[in-house]
Amino acid sequence: MYYSATVHGRQVRFADLRTLMAKASPKRAADELAGLAAESAVERAVAQQILADVPLRQFLEQPLIAPEHDEVSRLILERHDAAAFAPIASLSVGEFRDWLLADNSDLSAMANGLTPEMLAAVSKIMRNQDLIAVARRCRVITGFRNTLGLPGRLSTRLQPNHPTDDPRGIAASIIDGLLYGSGDAVIGINPATDNLGNVRRLLELLDEVIQRYHIPTQSCVLCHVTTAMELMHQGAPVDLVFQSIAGTEAANRSFGIDLALLGEAKAMAEALNRGEVGSHVMYFETGQGSALSANAHHGVDAQTCEARAYAVAREFSPLLVNSVVGFIGPEYLYDGKQIIRAGLEDHFCGKLLGLPMGCDICYTNHAEADQNDMDTLLTLLGVAGCNFIMGIPGADDVMLAYQSTSFHDALYLRQVLGLRPAPEFESWLNRMGVFDGANGLSDHSAKTPLLSRLSALIA
Repeated sequence: MYYSATVHGRQVRFADLRTLMAKASPKRAADELAGLAAESAVERAVAQQILADVPLRQFLEQPLIAPEHDEVSRLILERHDAAAFAPIASLSVGEFRDWLLADNSDLSAMANGLTPEMLAAVSKIMRNQDLIAVARRCRVITGFRNTLGLPGRLSTRLQPNHPTDDPRGIAASIIDGLLYGSGDAVIGINPATDNLGNVRRLLELLDEVIQRYHIPTQSCVLCHVTTAMELMHQGAPVDLVFQSIAGTEAANRSFGIDLALLGEAKAMAEALNRGEVGSHVMYFETGQGSALSANAHHGVDAQTCEARAYAVAREFSPLLVNSVVGFIGPEYLYDGKQIIRAGLEDHFCGKLLGLPMGCDICYTNHAEADQNDMDTLLTLLGVAGCNFIMGIPGADDVMLAYQSTSFHDALYLRQVLGLRPAPEFESWLNRMGVFDGANGLSDHSAKTPLLSRLSALIA
């Protein structure tokens, strides 16, 4: 089945739904690299016009990637809830956009009736403000040692990476972050090396800090899922199981995972029963372009592949899902404008699928972007109701060599939008004298007793 329209007396034709979706995508370096992008703004606009008339049902009837060859496609179709889909089943993509913008009801009830492809399609014909306005109405609440995603709250991942995994350097960054109110989403380390002994040492460091100072948060060392599983077998203190995921079976295979493995890891972590207010134990990270990097995109555009990764995440009820939006590089998101757009798309699609979406608002040093672009995306995602962002010393990750958001950036966003940390973590900050009880740093935060107590970590 092809899709066509007549423009100035000339017929423009798209071979199939997959091609139409790619041509309708906002300009994206990844799609250009893959040879999928529209050749002109006119072709893009025509594709968007045609896409607006496509019935939502077609995404169920014409899967972009054949389910007999891809377990992610099978998962999407098997988990689709026809009853939840019923209220919008007769709509086209364009009518669905209008419905989303006009309706003020809670969207959470329909999450299981939506597929990633439906949401990717409607996002392609939405402006940035549309993506923000709709996503803001979606609240996804999760819990482990604290409660994340509540209205009026913004959480942060404290990311104390070190190029040699030096415990003293990591501890210094943890102290810095806690004294700025960062770390309620997770204290999460990207290890420089993934060997069992090193990862276990880092897990034990984080567990000691959390337990000794009774911090209502969770830890994670972002090792491969199989490393975490082996460490759980050994009795290591694993709170959250991390894994990078993608939107096709072949791309996930390039990460060394499949759905069955993720299910096994989740069951192991749940059996440890380390949570206190909830039992969400999985932490996933994604990024537009990952399927293309693995040559596993099947001709599907980067943003739609990314949305499909959220179907994988949804299957395992994660505590956190993080779109590491600008990390893969300018080959995939060329400049600040593309990074900003992708961050809003990812947040929108993830939230409507029922996921606790956060964003690593970031760029690599060879991208055509700067910290002002990140300030813009930071503010827009705050307005859109993003669950969490990153907190990195000086916004400069010295191990991964990229630019993100700092502890100060989280304070800025909380102050200008009147947002607060997770309630259990906020109470702890007030007890420790870091916050003053009025959503801000205490005037005496630099002299808080917590500082002298934490300083023992680097003595």
